[in-house]
Amino acid sequence: MSRNEYEIGQNRQPPPRVFGGPGGGPRGFGGPGGGRGFPGAGEKPKNFGKSIKKLFSYAKRYLPALVVAIVCAIIGTVTTLMGPGRLSDITDAIMAGMRTGIDLQRVLSICVFLLVIFVSGSLISYVQGFVMTTATQRMAKGMRTEISKKINRLPLKFFDSTTYGDVLSRVTNDVDTITMSMNQSISMLVSSITLLAGTLILMLVTNAVMAATSVASALIGLVCMRIIMKKAQPYFSRNQKNLGNMNGHIEEIYAGHNVVKAYNGGRDAIEAFDHINDALYNSNWKSQFLSGLMQPVMNFIGNLGYVAVCVIGAILVMNDKITFGVIVAFMMYISNFTQPLGQIAQSMTAMQSAAAAAERVFEFLEETEMPDESGIVDSLDEVEGEVSFEHVVFGYLPDKTIIHDFSASILPGQKVAIVGPTGAGKTTIVNLLMRFYDTDSGEIRVDGMPISKLTRRNVHSLFCMVLQDTWLFEGTIKDNVVYSKMGVTDQEVKDACKAVGMHHFIKTLPQGYDTVLGDNVNMSAGQKQLLTIARAMIENAPLLILDEATSSVDTRTEVSVQQAMDNLTKGRTSFVIAHRLSTIRNADIILVVRDGDIVESGSHDDLIVQGGFYAELYNSQFEPAS
Repeated sequence: MSRNEYEIGQNRQPPPRVFGGPGGGPRGFGGPGGGRGFPGAGEKPKNFGKSIKKLFSYAKRYLPALVVAIVCAIIGTVTTLMGPGRLSDITDAIMAGMRTGIDLQRVLSICVFLLVIFVSGSLISYVQGFVMTTATQRMAKGMRTEISKKINRLPLKFFDSTTYGDVLSRVTNDVDTITMSMNQSISMLVSSITLLAGTLILMLVTNAVMAATSVASALIGLVCMRIIMKKAQPYFSRNQKNLGNMNGHIEEIYAGHNVVKAYNGGRDAIEAFDHINDALYNSNWKSQFLSGLMQPVMNFIGNLGYVAVCVIGAILVMNDKITFGVIVAFMMYISNFTQPLGQIAQSMTAMQSAAAAAERVFEFLEETEMPDESGIVDSLDEVEGEVSFEHVVFGYLPDKTIIHDFSASILPGQKVAIVGPTGAGKTTIVNLLMRFYDTDSGEIRVDGMPISKLTRRNVHSLFCMVLQDTWLFEGTIKDNVVYSKMGVTDQEVKDACKAVGMHHFIKTLPQGYDTVLGDNVNMSAGQKQLLTIARAMIENAPLLILDEATSSVDTRTEVSVQQAMDNLTKGRTSFVIAHRLSTIRNADIILVVRDGDIVESGSHDDLIVQGGFYAELYNSQFEPAS
């Protein structure tokens, strides 16, 4: 993404948010459920199996590491399965030795064998944990990278109906939830299933009656677990969505903290926060409560199994059907059989969280992107600056047209001012000119070339721009002025800052041009605006856009900035959006826009003589207040 595209994405004047912020009301003051990406708390979750299938399909690229982790988990589980049988042998050897003498050599050899397999199992489990953690963290890194790249490929209209906080929640909370859940659940699930299957086989081989007793008690737990999972899944999905609501609300409220304070909106903001917080609390509490029921249920089933084994085992021993060692072995088997059931329950709880988070991540990754431009071969490198609008029609929404049959021709080097009342479509014209949005019909040409036949990157490289709102990142002053421009010298940076009157202020800072902009550097809105003007000078593109570029500077500073901008516009085709009409009196042509149409055009003097809408706007700025 070019600098211009990123900056307009941060500072553009968006179309009306018909979906609203959270709740559909004013952004940041509504309840949940209004904006796109802010589904209501009562929305039904999507298919659990489909989300899990997508997640494991995505994880295929990390299959080798996952296979190693799974194999290690199986081997580690097999070593665990060897324990009960060996303990049964030790018990029988001791019981038999109580009459004829204990064979210490045999007991010792069995103990050494148990020690070896238990130590081996621990080492294998360590390797499995290391490999699994590495694989899941790499998957998380890959997901974040794909989301970041996806953001650059999405059209700006997506962000007109989605809050930045919700996107941030998908990058952070949802990806972290997926990572932690998979790290905890996959190995545990494989180990548990292996342990469950192996234990069942060994129980059947040891004694079928005792095995049937153990399985019967475990089936009760499986039924309970199934019921609990079915009840809990909707709350896990709602929890992830409500978490996105919370992030979106916090991001908007604290980004506009001064506005909230100035308009005494604190109470409304707190009420909105409480509403979202209550929804998050309810969904989180219910999901955790229901999933937390699994462990005590499985503990009860395990204890029930112990009782059943003791009763049935005692009867069989009294009838000389089994030895006492078999009962000892089955006590271990019960533990090995009920423990994986509880672990499976925990794994499924974690997978429910992962499915809810994956649903949101993949929903974002599957959003419609801007058209592929890899097949476009045309480009403009040397530009004279002729620009034409030919019957342009555009609306942010299909049923709401903003620009109606807009046509205009601008010659190379002309300074064009676009004026009109708020909402007339001035900034929209600039957005179309830079291909932040594509026209519904009509064509925009630069030097006779339709910009629709150029890549967006090529179009953006033709413009330098200064917006009404400033955008500065945490970095040095020099980095902010240079931004993405390559090969800029320190002297060029200083010359640009001198031209806008910022050099003296910068020299008073502790590190001068190497001062890092942050909370420790206090800059006024006007000073920030001057840095963005210097940035445009460094860009030195053939076409220039000024969207209320001097709106944040004082009148005296505006004079020097205007002189610098006049020098900058020489030899360049420039488009100036201005509300202070005194700043565009020297424009070569003034386009007067009203309700998406050009109602007047001409020089300042010509339009004043005509006494039309422009003259009315101009004179209204100098009429004394009644």
